[in-house]
Amino acid sequence: MKILVTGGAGYIGSTTAKALEAAGHTPVILDSLLTGPQAFVRDRIFYEGDIGDRSLIRRVVDEHPDIDATIHMAARIVVPESVEKPYDYYKDNVAKSLELFDELNAVGKPRVLFSSSASLYATKENFEVVESDPLAPQSPYARTKGMMEQILIDMAAATDLRAIILRYFNPIGSDPDLESGIYAKEPSHVLGQLVMAARGQKDSFTITGTDLPTRDGTGIRDYVHVWDLAKAHVRAVERFDAVLEQVGAPSVVINVGTGSGVTVRELVAAFEGVFGRDVPISEAPPRPGDAVGAFANVDRSAELLDWHTELSLEDAIASALAWGEKRQEILGYE
Repeated sequence: MKILVTGGAGYIGSTTAKALEAAGHTPVILDSLLTGPQAFVRDRIFYEGDIGDRSLIRRVVDEHPDIDATIHMAARIVVPESVEKPYDYYKDNVAKSLELFDELNAVGKPRVLFSSSASLYATKENFEVVESDPLAPQSPYARTKGMMEQILIDMAAATDLRAIILRYFNPIGSDPDLESGIYAKEPSHVLGQLVMAARGQKDSFTITGTDLPTRDGTGIRDYVHVWDLAKAHVRAVERFDAVLEQVGAPSVVINVGTGSGVTVRELVAAFEGVFGRDVPISEAPPRPGDAVGAFANVDRSAELLDWHTELSLEDAIASALAWGEKRQEILGYE
């Protein structure tokens, strides 16, 4: 299969492109390089440009008429930045995606696998969320994901477009060969921040929020290894039509996580166990837009995708630490 991957120069996009190749498929990368580094594209088929550029989408399809599906990952993703710059987030994540979806439908490429987010979920007493649970996105970033989900569901109901929506929980770690990983110079991701503190690149790791309604007062997340997440995309594109036939609908939402919740303090303890020594810690109030958190009920991903995670939290931490040592060689900076 040939798969168009928007945002394929990014952290998750490049790892998913690699997983597609490992399964015998061919990724076609479309990325503006606004944030994703050119180095992550490697020698793959690559188009530099904007997902809202209809003429570019037509050219990609004209030059690759055998594209079977699109994995749409291109998006702005930093929660605090979305609070500061909502216009940029709604323009790039929502308005441009709307153009992409309509153009894909117009050129006869109706299968869309969409990267959504668990940050949509309302806080739930036991923190385990199923796909039908109430949504209450807490940031402009999360609201853009909710809007795109609704756009896809409505377009799938009215047109030939078909959509599988994957609600990611918290991707961490790096690809198995350490060819890609977190690329931001100061990553907003919690594990990237921990790696920086462990390597002395910052004074301490800051736990943001310590009086939340969780078992130890810190936020709870479902940390899924990015390589497992990438393989979920492979399974979804391979089973695309069968999944929608099984649910009897033109679109479906599927949680992608481990099925267990880990608090920030528990993550720190696991990290220190893998790292072999303590990491300096400080505490601060929650950041604007931060959610208390949730973890995935994964029954639907098991049933529809025959997928489950294979790698542990410790595996992900070890790969993130190894990437911290390797990334200067690939990206030119620590």
